[in-house]
Amino acid sequence: MVSPWAIIDLLAILPFFLTMGAVNAFALRLLKLIRLLRLARLGRFSNAIGDLYSAVRGRRYELTVSLMVAVALLIVTSSVIYALEASHQPEAFGSIPRALWWSVATLTTVGYGDVTPVTAAGQLFAGLTAIVGIGMIAMPTGILAAAFSDAMQKRREQAAEDTDVMAE
Repeated sequence: MVSPWAIIDLLAILPFFLTMGAVNAFALRLLKLIRLLRLARLGRFSNAIGDLYSAVRGRRYELTVSLMVAVALLIVTSSVIYALEASHQPEAFGSIPRALWWSVATLTTVGYGDVTPVTAAGQLFAGLTAIVGIGMIAMPTGILAAAFSDAMQKRREQAAEDTDVMAE
């Protein structure tokens, strides 16, 4: 109860209880700033954040290629759906930039449903686009997961080496 973090937590929640009595003192509002010190407790996650940073940095080429593939897919799918649906729904698919909204919603697998194709060819293409979208989302996810796992493994190996050196 008297550890520094417990005292900081107490000081951080104290203004909440003191202001319940409708006291609006300036000092109490300043005391609320102590809540920011609670963010310092996130330091224990700094190893994981460092691992994530090194994973992204180490796989930046693969992630860049993944991003370029995603942009190309967005352009291709919006162009094709424009060609298939523009004559039937000019308000929704009247231009490639308008069709881009549908393409983003479909490829990211969000699927808002505010704009949908009505032709059979458009619906078939929409289904194929949704399936490709799953792969498009999975690609950078897999790259990052593998890189993060590699970074954590390297950190474990380094810790084991450090322990071995200390034991000698």
